[in-house]
Amino acid sequence: MFEIGASLREARTRQNLDFPELEERTKVRAKYLRLLEEEQFEQLPAHTYIKGFLRTYAESLGLDGQLYVDEYNSRFVAIEDDAPLSPRRVPATTSRSRSRRRERRESRVVVLALAAIAIVTALVIAAWRFGEPNKPAVRGVGTAATGPSTTITPVTSKPRVVVIRATRGASYLEVRRGTSAGRPLFSGTLAKGHRQVFAPRRLWISIASPRNVQMTVLGKSFAIPKGGEFELTARG
Repeated sequence: MFEIGASLREARTRQNLDFPELEERTKVRAKYLRLLEEEQFEQLPAHTYIKGFLRTYAESLGLDGQLYVDEYNSRFVAIEDDAPLSPRRVPATTSRSRSRRRERRESRVVVLALAAIAIVTALVIAAWRFGEPNKPAVRGVGTAATGPSTTITPVTSKPRVVVIRATRGASYLEVRRGTSAGRPLFSGTLAKGHRQVFAPRRLWISIASPRNVQMTVLGKSFAIPKGGEFELTARG
């Protein structure tokens, strides 16, 4: 058995080598080389890395790297499962990463909880604002009544207009207010399927093709006089 760290330190100082130079030679960070010399293995990464660092460092100093690896195995690795020599420290970067991941998980949980509360609150407000309020029951409307009910019959009003529609074909149509000399209300060809609507007042009407036209006055069919030119009064 020999002291791993002391042996490495002695070989380094004997060759007047410093850590920056050895870091360049071994590609192992200087702080890890210093921890190897101080035998603070608990501050280094896993056993695999430690053994690799030992082999590389020893061979860079002209020593037998396998000898140092075997010594490390006999002192630390063989008894690790039963009783570790000392607790291994988690690198600060790993600890910070775990802490950040835990904080992110907690933040997501908080955000989801707040979102759920907001949704429930919105649903309650919507139900309160737009829900059907309790209205007093009106007898005969929507509920069974103990007394006689009143049936409301909708009143259908007749259309209070004059409608001229081209049903069989097109026809030239001219409509004036009052008489043939009155103000023009419509003048042009009424295409098949089209119609013109006028207020029920005294009108002068001229229809070129009466057979193609259908006319209703106040919702009732109106027989167009022969010749297709006539005056429409309140009496027809």
